[in-house]
Amino acid sequence: TIITMSSNHWLLAWFGLELNTLSILPAIMKSHHPRATEAATKYFLIQTTAATMLLLASITNAWQTGQWSIMHTTPATTILTTMAIMLKLGIAPMYMWYPHVLQGVSMNTALLISTWQKLAPLTLLYMTHNHLNHPAMLLMGLASAMIGGWAGMNQTQTRTIMAFSSIAHMGWLITALTLNPSLATLTMLTYTTMTIATFMPLATTTKTMTDIGATWPLSPATLTTTMITLMSLGGLPPLTGFMPKLLILKELSSTGLPLLATLLLMSSLPSLYFYIRLAYLTVLTTSPATTNTEHKWRFKTNQSKHATPAIMASALLLPMTMILYTTT
Repeated sequence: TIITMSSNHWLLAWFGLELNTLSILPAIMKSHHPRATEAATKYFLIQTTAATMLLLASITNAWQTGQWSIMHTTPATTILTTMAIMLKLGIAPMYMWYPHVLQGVSMNTALLISTWQKLAPLTLLYMTHNHLNHPAMLLMGLASAMIGGWAGMNQTQTRTIMAFSSIAHMGWLITALTLNPSLATLTMLTYTTMTIATFMPLATTTKTMTDIGATWPLSPATLTTTMITLMSLGGLPPLTGFMPKLLILKELSSTGLPLLATLLLMSSLPSLYFYIRLAYLTVLTTSPATTNTEHKWRFKTNQSKHATPAIMASALLLPMTMILYTTT
């Protein structure tokens, strides 16, 4: 990731992306489960396909322009590069692999795939910002936000819900990157903070959201903080998740795109609905604390100490909106 982020040469950036892919594969296959092997195979095939497209685009760009600089690209190679990066990020219309991969990995590995693995491709988009096709980027951002919201409504698996949530947030992030790269940096920081705060309490042997409701007799604090971070992910004020959405909608309105702002706002309603539904299922409908429930949950009390500051940041940063916006 650092190689890609610090390079100005297409071959070096491609090399960094390949190292990035190869380094995460052992973490995906660590459990030696057939689902983990399947997820690793899918992830490897998708990432290598995107890397091949990126290498083809960079070679074509070097042939047309005579240089390997990332900052100098032709319109044709920019389109191919954008499609390759969208495939790597799991953004609509190339998002179908993402829920299947996350469903076969542990929550800690899913956290890595959802946050750190997105930094290098987003950096390439950041560096080629001036050459991007802005209408196409805004359209893909809107499609990701809508698909992430509507497709997550009928899911019960924790990892699948988090995958569609990530797809929706990537749609907002791509929209912010198209309008204002500095706003995209702030959006990525808040998204990473909220994702860490959500994934860490869920990093247990639970598989479905109804299992999480069984933790109330065992650890009410964990369940309460999980619901707060889920509300923040949905963008419910006055939590931190409302901040990037407010700034992106403000940016869209000020650039003369009120229709896109309205559609993006409407696309966040399904996400907020299934987050509130999860809160209702897990908090207000408390399941009986039977012996079978406790064994099914196998709750681990040694939660990471890093989750506490992330949870506080995902809930209490809204009053610092203007300070963070002006300093990023």
